Amino acid sequence: MKAVRVSQSVFPKFLFWMERTVKASGRVWAALAAAILCLGAVGCGNGVSGHTYQGPGGLVQVQFQSGGKAVATVGAMTDNCTYTVDGKTVALTCEGITTDLTLNSDGSLSGPPDGMMSKMTRVK
Repeated sequence: MKAVRVSQSVFPKFLFWMERTVKASGRVWAALAAAILCLGAVGCGNGVSGHTYQGPGGLVQVQFQSGGKAVATVGAMTDNCTYTVDGKTVALTCEGITTDLTLNSDGSLSGPPDGMMSKMTRVK
């Protein structure tokens, strides 16, 4: 087997190219990872802001607004509420009572199974 000699001028160029390629691909992988995390976090943001959800039969409706504010309507009664989002859990607080809702993969919200917010679908 013959030894192959690499020209001294070629090797530094190859190292420079490899270093540049690794740095560039590192940025690409970082951006891709951020995008995947963003999508995994329910669509970048809290996922409910700007949407309205309605319970079975339309008796309960919650409009999630920006800034953690919400408006809940039960029949003819309306209440100003607040909410926070932690992962897939939406904590809705109305009149000092907090109800934990789960944001499902289909975009709906699930609340306590025995309540009026057991399954809420997005209408807007």
